[in-house]
Amino acid sequence: MGSTMSSLKNNAISPIRLGVIGLGNIGQQHIGHIRSDAVNNCAITAVSSRSASDSASYIAAEIGVEHFTDYRELVDSGMCDAVLIATPTMSHLEMGLYALDKGLHVLMEKPLGLSTAEGEQLLAARGPEQVFALMLNQRVAPVFATMKTVIDAGTLGELQRTHWTMTNWFRPEVYFQVSDWRATWCGEGGGLLLNQCIHNIDIFQWLCGVPVSVQGFCGFGKYHDIEVEDEATAYFEYSNGASGTFVGSTGEAPGVNRLEVVGDKGMLSFDGEQLLLTENLPATSDYNRETDNMFGQPDKRETDITPTDAVNQHAVVINNFVNAILNQEPLIAPAAEGIDSLSIANAILWSAWSGDCITLPFDSQDYQQALNKKIKHSTLRKKADIKANIDMEASYR
Repeated sequence: MGSTMSSLKNNAISPIRLGVIGLGNIGQQHIGHIRSDAVNNCAITAVSSRSASDSASYIAAEIGVEHFTDYRELVDSGMCDAVLIATPTMSHLEMGLYALDKGLHVLMEKPLGLSTAEGEQLLAARGPEQVFALMLNQRVAPVFATMKTVIDAGTLGELQRTHWTMTNWFRPEVYFQVSDWRATWCGEGGGLLLNQCIHNIDIFQWLCGVPVSVQGFCGFGKYHDIEVEDEATAYFEYSNGASGTFVGSTGEAPGVNRLEVVGDKGMLSFDGEQLLLTENLPATSDYNRETDNMFGQPDKRETDITPTDAVNQHAVVINNFVNAILNQEPLIAPAAEGIDSLSIANAILWSAWSGDCITLPFDSQDYQQALNKKIKHSTLRKKADIKANIDMEASYR
């Protein structure tokens, strides 16, 4: 590790040597970004997948690098300064711990692990000079970045209510059938909340903060032949007394994407396409105490602040990871910040299982025991021999 860091400091223009672990759909997409002009100062120097399939061999040959069927051999090869882990969630802990222990920088696909306990283990393994980032790419989506700027500037005042209905994550049965790990307790530690909605939960807490309590309600295999949740509704309470709700589903079509953040001075509303800022004149609390109009309400000013620029989100995060290694650029999504969204997702599930309201932060080992009971009775499914039509662009919301 020391020699790697020294060489990088002495020759900042040398590209980061990156190993990609996992050659599934998302891994291949990341490879495409890195090999294009979208990512700078980074070269793929090795790849790894569980089997030496024709597809894996073709990818390795096309890049001109060695393919490893054991990720540990890639990490130990000396060919890489960093790794991008793009494998099923069940392997994140094992692979992340190994790479971090060997001194490599790590960029990991979401989520950080199956549980907060796994996330804590990974964070504890990071060395002081290692860059450890998470692919929380929606943080650079222009609409959410704009909302973050407005909220952080205090434009909305103290938050009163939050709400996100995110039910346009529809997935047909074939999505689950072609995978052995997806939508199993042992393979993913959950379903909708840890796979699709982890991005939304991260953005929700990034914008509005982490709630102090969560009450969750889930449908398990409600719309699909799976054992984990494909529908979730949660009620949040925040430290200042604000309330929030979150609704997600992979069984609803066409689905809804509506996010509202309401404060004393106004609100932000996003309907999946248009972002509106409504400002109260004066603030609600002032008007409430001062008006003599029994049925009145503050005047308002509504502004369309929808950003029009397009961003290659995954490429931005990869570039940021590379620049953090080379130039100590602050990370957009440090792995440590992946704990909060994971905790909220875990709390929703735990609440749904127990019927209890879960207070955050909770004891990660207590949740792990509850999850382990689910994992004990879970098995990976047998993948169906189906030729699926895959359009990764259609998978994003």
